[in-house]
Amino acid sequence: MALMTRADTSRPTLGHLVDGFRRMAPLSLFVIVFGLAFGVAALQQGLSAFETLLMSGLVFAGAAQFATLELWGDTIPLLPLVAITLAINARHLLMGAAFYPHLRDLPSGRRYASLILLSDANWAMAMTGETTAARLGILVGGGLALWSTWMIGTGLGVAFGSGISEPDRFGLDAIMGCFLLAMLVGDKRDLGVLLPWGAAALAALAAMAWLPPHAHVIVGALAGGVVGLLLPPPRKEAAP
Repeated sequence: MALMTRADTSRPTLGHLVDGFRRMAPLSLFVIVFGLAFGVAALQQGLSAFETLLMSGLVFAGAAQFATLELWGDTIPLLPLVAITLAINARHLLMGAAFYPHLRDLPSGRRYASLILLSDANWAMAMTGETTAARLGILVGGGLALWSTWMIGTGLGVAFGSGISEPDRFGLDAIMGCFLLAMLVGDKRDLGVLLPWGAAALAALAAMAWLPPHAHVIVGALAGGVVGLLLPPPRKEAAP
């Protein structure tokens, strides 16, 4: 009976996926703006409409896609392009590792297919789920919501060839940061959470000031991870 209960709570149902899609849908609407901006920028850099849509559909990493456009041209420097993409997306290594306990009971095919949709927003929201099934539902269902709106935005940018090319002018670039901050504030507020986040923030700010572009992503993630590893495990409350 215990094994059956564990399986029931670790395998997401269609209802979990729909709930994850619904919960992520309001934030996903803002992703359309970024997708539109990317579609316009990609066309301006010489990519075809098909290549632009293919990149958004397969890569699904907004910041990395914008960064690669800066290197795009008649001759593409492959090594710098790979290095920049790895630096920007290095945080996914830690995000995937943190989420692994909720994926290990899935078949390997489903496990890796779920991680294709991994992004900052649905990962952060998934970590607040009450059960493994609920978290997986948010990861996959929410990921589908984000991917769909990203593709819609890219399609609009390709179709109309104009849009918001500088979202930071309107403060739209702060939306994701505010969302992640809300996830932190809404989580438990003990030293086991605040110290790693604080260390990551300070290290990232220092790296932004003194290290090459995008290095703050790796530095902040490593600093937060190291502090989290060094902290003693939480004490278990004695049973009454």
